[in-house]
Amino acid sequence: MHAVILVKQVPDSSQIRVHPQTGTIMRQGVPAILNPYDVYALEEALQLKDKYGAFLTALSMGPLQAENALRKALSYGVDEAFLLSDRSFAGSDTLATSYALAAALRKIDSYRKIDIVFTGKQTIDGDTGQVGPGVARRLGFQLLSYVLEIKHIDFEKKTILVHRKSERGIQIVASKIPCLITVFERKRPIRYASLPNMIRAARAPVKIWNRVDAGIEELSKIGLKGSPTVVGKVFAPQNSRGPAERLEGRSPEEICSLLVEKIFEKFPEVEKKLS
Repeated sequence: MHAVILVKQVPDSSQIRVHPQTGTIMRQGVPAILNPYDVYALEEALQLKDKYGAFLTALSMGPLQAENALRKALSYGVDEAFLLSDRSFAGSDTLATSYALAAALRKIDSYRKIDIVFTGKQTIDGDTGQVGPGVARRLGFQLLSYVLEIKHIDFEKKTILVHRKSERGIQIVASKIPCLITVFERKRPIRYASLPNMIRAARAPVKIWNRVDAGIEELSKIGLKGSPTVVGKVFAPQNSRGPAERLEGRSPEEICSLLVEKIFEKFPEVEKKLS
């Protein structure tokens, strides 16, 4: 069995700031991390390795610095890693990114058949959740989104049974393999990297592919040329709240009365509607 995990190196969003005058994102000094949602996908894939002895491949697209995210994946127990990196990929939106990743996956599949592709449900820098479904569509794989847990795999019938998150609870879904799974976060503990795997990850070669290596010939479908998405403006939301005011009274009823007076003072139209 062969599973591929799509991972991404992202800026730590908790430390990103927006410049108040230019409205641009200030990335200076912001550390890059492995996308937290991809860690859940890694753990689910590693569960398959523990249970079925699956061979795991990590694939990422980004600048050469993204090799650090792949070495992190190797330290968890992934067997091999590929980095899709080329100047022609610069400016790719989710449409162009899914095209490039799908091409690389076809190349990997040509010498080691892929059964399952894992992704996190989304990335913390884009938050679109579009790349996984886009890759599944391009590869013709069944898409299983927001998966909480893989319950069973039948290798003879090439079927998989999963539990997935839905608005109304948990759905039990059976599907054919190959498939692409976007993993939903849950409370299952994430394993720590073992010392032997950390040593192996530091020494293991990360295979770096450019667009030619990945079999991409159409430049019009990658980078800015293949990206119809346009970001009009980036801005930080304004804080419309004023200073807090403490209301004191001898009883809950008195405090409630004071609160109602403040509401009517702030929103006179509310008082008119109630009168």
